[in-house]
Amino acid sequence: MVKEIQLRVEPQFAYNEQVLKQTVSRQCAIDVRTINAIHTLKRSIDARQRTIFINLTLRVFIGEEPPKTQYTPIEYYPVDDKPAVIVVGAGPGGLFAALHLIELGLRPIVIERGKNVRDRKVDIAAISRTHKVNPESNYSFGEGGAGAYSDGKLYTRSKKRGNTDRILNIFCQHGASESILSDAHPHIGTDRLPRVIENMRGTILRCGGEVHFETLMTGFILDGNKVIGIEATHAGEQCRFMGPVIMATGHSARDVYRYMAAQGFNIEAKALAVGCRLEHPSQLIDSIQYHNRAGRGKYLPAAEYSFVTQVDGRGVYSFCMCPGGFVVPAASGPQQIVVNGMSPSGRNSRWSNSGMVVETRIEDVAKSDADMHDPLLMMRFQEQLEHDCWQAGNMRQTAPAQRMADFVNRRLSYDLPESSYSPGLISSPLHFWMPEFITERLKQGFLQFGKSSHGFLTNDAVMIAVETRTSSPVRIPRDGDTLQHLGLEGLFPCGEGAGYAGGIVSSAIDGERCADSVKAYLS
Repeated sequence: MVKEIQLRVEPQFAYNEQVLKQTVSRQCAIDVRTINAIHTLKRSIDARQRTIFINLTLRVFIGEEPPKTQYTPIEYYPVDDKPAVIVVGAGPGGLFAALHLIELGLRPIVIERGKNVRDRKVDIAAISRTHKVNPESNYSFGEGGAGAYSDGKLYTRSKKRGNTDRILNIFCQHGASESILSDAHPHIGTDRLPRVIENMRGTILRCGGEVHFETLMTGFILDGNKVIGIEATHAGEQCRFMGPVIMATGHSARDVYRYMAAQGFNIEAKALAVGCRLEHPSQLIDSIQYHNRAGRGKYLPAAEYSFVTQVDGRGVYSFCMCPGGFVVPAASGPQQIVVNGMSPSGRNSRWSNSGMVVETRIEDVAKSDADMHDPLLMMRFQEQLEHDCWQAGNMRQTAPAQRMADFVNRRLSYDLPESSYSPGLISSPLHFWMPEFITERLKQGFLQFGKSSHGFLTNDAVMIAVETRTSSPVRIPRDGDTLQHLGLEGLFPCGEGAGYAGGIVSSAIDGERCADSVKAYLS
């Protein structure tokens, strides 16, 4: 017999299977000797009161053996002789599109401008040491996309768009911990995600698909208004790949946006969110969130937080919270400073950080009627802010920073706390040179967050500029039913870069939807 039950236990008992068996035995009047195994289906922390509880949904196997895995594997069959589909980009949108194409009996040809996930790691490490960014191999470009080396969080609110459990199952099938199936905020970790990505590539190649690294798409091959392939360069040589195109190029592929704008293809500016990375000592966040000066103790994970408010008609909120993590240099080209956050699987660093950002709309940036109709307006706004930040950082990857309370009180920080940001920080009056419509809303947001969470607004926290890559600055319009570009048949804009996703899981879901649409198109 298999029985599902819900328990509410203290943290020291939540991960102890013997204790859970005893608790289930008492609650359900079951002989503990008949309980062969317990699988955790859902696990979440309730930290609303001083006494912390873990809410558990358990599957109990009574008198029968459990399955070998908690995930359901998918069968991938050879597609060597099947019709080809071009997938541009090997981030989550592209990888999951490629895997689903194989399920559907189509042969994916994946084109990735950056390096494979292992070689890419070398270029990322060099940013902190040399202060130089390889424009084709960095935190944004390369196998795995922007999520591979910036945390690997799998939490999404986009459940209406598709089956999130299916995406998590596929991650587990390729080597992720089965804990992601039960945790309320699943997280693989930057140290473990590269191996999972390599295993996904292995599935694609084993089934007869192709993966081409350091291959840059330069344009579409057109037959009238129909996309029948792409032009690309590899090692200085021109090459062509023929077939319908799933374009999953990510939110930082500015050359793609410029190309489409120059050709007169249909694209439009999109609102985004802009701000900074806010970094606290993790012990401080633990003590605030767990209502305990001693912090999280032995049994609780590094604490998370989520803040959101409205200031003068715009949202101000925390974004991509990384407990026990690091702030990283995420620029994708020269003369830029962009920051992001990541966490290893253990979430055991001395710092916790999140993006603190302000909703930014087209009308906040536009200075004329022409600007309101400029499809690249928000991208240019991003670029200018990142360049200003680079100049404020002494034209290196040394990031401008300011203590949190000093920012609120419009004071220069004469010194800065120790930080996880390895290229280094330089004191800078962010309140002075960043756009006022952002800084004033951040200030009011911080005052509100400090009132609701005593101790959060502190000079022990540091703001690190600038966080601009929260989402794509451009939307590539597509038909709601066929998912084809509005204007180019055979082109399927996909994921974050097209403006239809926000994170690993939602991008993966969108990749699968695009694969389904290509199958219908070819049929």
